[in-house]
Amino acid sequence: MSDSRQRASGGGGMLTGMTRNFRFGVVGESIRSAADLTATARRAEDLGYDVLVLRDHFVSEPFGDQLAPMVALASAAAVTSTLRLGTMVLANDYRHPVLLAKEAATLDHLSGGRFELGVGAGWLRDEYEAAGMPFDGAGTRVDRLEESLQILRSLLGGRKTDFAGDHYRVGGLTAFPPPGRRPPIVVGAGSRRMLGIAGRYADTVGVLPRALPDGTISEEVTERRPATIARKVAQVREAAGGRDVELSMMVTPAFGPDPRRAAARVAVLRGWGASAAGLVLGMPSQFVGPPEHIAEQMLTRRDRYGFTYYQVPDTVMDEFAAVIPLLAG
Repeated sequence: MSDSRQRASGGGGMLTGMTRNFRFGVVGESIRSAADLTATARRAEDLGYDVLVLRDHFVSEPFGDQLAPMVALASAAAVTSTLRLGTMVLANDYRHPVLLAKEAATLDHLSGGRFELGVGAGWLRDEYEAAGMPFDGAGTRVDRLEESLQILRSLLGGRKTDFAGDHYRVGGLTAFPPPGRRPPIVVGAGSRRMLGIAGRYADTVGVLPRALPDGTISEEVTERRPATIARKVAQVREAAGGRDVELSMMVTPAFGPDPRRAAARVAVLRGWGASAAGLVLGMPSQFVGPPEHIAEQMLTRRDRYGFTYYQVPDTVMDEFAAVIPLLAG
């Protein structure tokens, strides 16, 4: 495989020149205590993962109870030395961008420049309602996120920031501690408008299924088809205007000696029916089979779409670790 790890991108021309190396992250969904956090962070680092990311929820569904991400990541930074720390992703409405910039600058400083700031528009209606926060229409939430990203990029870029928008106003603030370099900004996006915003402002774009007006994420097969993912990637690239943007995806690999049987299990589990196994095999977000087959799938999809950064749940981090050395380079 070594000859193919650095080959130029194929059809679609999504990337120019040589492709990015792969990166792999662990999503700490099962972390419930300080001991869990320390063990997971150290284990991820030892296994060769690049990043530990934490979700941002204060209700137990849909991923179980979660520690507060910014505080927990500061603790994880103290017990690791090379592992990067990220949020995947913070709901913009839960924090004012000035407060978030302060926390991000501090966490990046305390971790020795290992922080990656992931932000999204917020999508879980039940969570908003449980906290007594208004769940505004998608257009309003996305408007706020776009303004927030401009403020965050400016403050974390070390600039004195003046901003006057429809939702936020900032008058002559700077961030402290002053960043040595701006922490990478990650935006998760599934709709056309969000993909455009992510392409304009993010360093890494997490390509997702669409968030629905009822506060859920689409389970439609069509959101996961190759043509849909190719269209979403093209929208990101168009909005990026030539900037080199990293493409990311959260995945839950299904391991087994027979890729088709593993795909059938996934199809049944997702409610698509065993007959959808063929569709699952071609879905850019699904990886099935033994580690060697999954590594080949990732190489192929890097060439076709440009994805180079994958996050997996901590429940499969040990099993997936066998894939990492196959794609090192």
